[in-house]
Amino acid sequence: MSFLSRPLTRRLSLLALGLLSLPALAQPDFPNKPIKLIVPFAAGGSTDLVARVVADRMRQELAQAVVVDNRSGAGGVLGTEAVAMAAADGYTIGMATASTMTVNPLFYDKAAAVNARLLPLVNLVNIPVVFSVHPSMPAKDFAGLISEFKRKPGGYSAAVSGVGSVGHLTLEAFNDTLGVKVTNVPYRGMGLALTDALSGTIQFIPDQLPSALPHIKAGKLVPVAVAANERLPELPQVPTLKELGHADLNDLGITWFGLVVPAKTPPAVAERLRAAALKAVQSPEAVARLQQMGASVAAGDTGSFQALIDKQLQRNRAIVQKANIKLD
Repeated sequence: MSFLSRPLTRRLSLLALGLLSLPALAQPDFPNKPIKLIVPFAAGGSTDLVARVVADRMRQELAQAVVVDNRSGAGGVLGTEAVAMAAADGYTIGMATASTMTVNPLFYDKAAAVNARLLPLVNLVNIPVVFSVHPSMPAKDFAGLISEFKRKPGGYSAAVSGVGSVGHLTLEAFNDTLGVKVTNVPYRGMGLALTDALSGTIQFIPDQLPSALPHIKAGKLVPVAVAANERLPELPQVPTLKELGHADLNDLGITWFGLVVPAKTPPAVAERLRAAALKAVQSPEAVARLQQMGASVAAGDTGSFQALIDKQLQRNRAIVQKANIKLD
């Protein structure tokens, strides 16, 4: 019996079954329920603050709630794993950072396996890092600082947020690139590191602009360079590392935040989310809120985000191997 000769109700049933068996390539009604945005770190940190700006504006773009879900633990691995294991239907997305995507896989086998199950969606936000010294340091500019470091190899210390952190890798690359020997002192988080830098116990610290700027304005820290694509409006007198001839260090110091989804998310759904996220961070309201945090929009397409991750993963692996960095 041909398809057309079948009873109408039977034909409709077969068509319905056929449609249900197709992959969700279009989902024209997507989204039709709230979306979960998993943040793999605790509330209150930079990743969480960026996520809430993105979630608020995406809600308006998608006409659905975007609910932030903080799942901290294992340096971001647990929350990232929750994204990778979620249903690939577009209703679970995750925040991705340089740490979760380009550092954790170098130290945790589980992180590498988890990241292989993710689709990098889009890079959204950059936050610059400021390299500052305590006011007691004899040098108050970059050239003078390098001369001082070379004059006293191992005589000065730098505060970083833990062994194997982005900050740790940055300082190892700093030493190698500039031919100096600054002692890395790892802390359990930048809060404690900043406390010792402000007291002068530690003389040198790379820190994100939002947390460093108030202390710079108060004269408790002296900025000598920034890792940013261009000079910062907040610190127009401070040169970028790129200006100073160290483009690779500059790129290493820029903190970025993007979005990932489960790898098998349908292309049309992924594109809908990507477009909404781009519009979200490019809205005047989001730009203003990000600027208050010392952040800027760093939007790009999916391909460029994957390329960025691949490039930085390769670069960071070389740093780890050369410096022989190992977790305790």
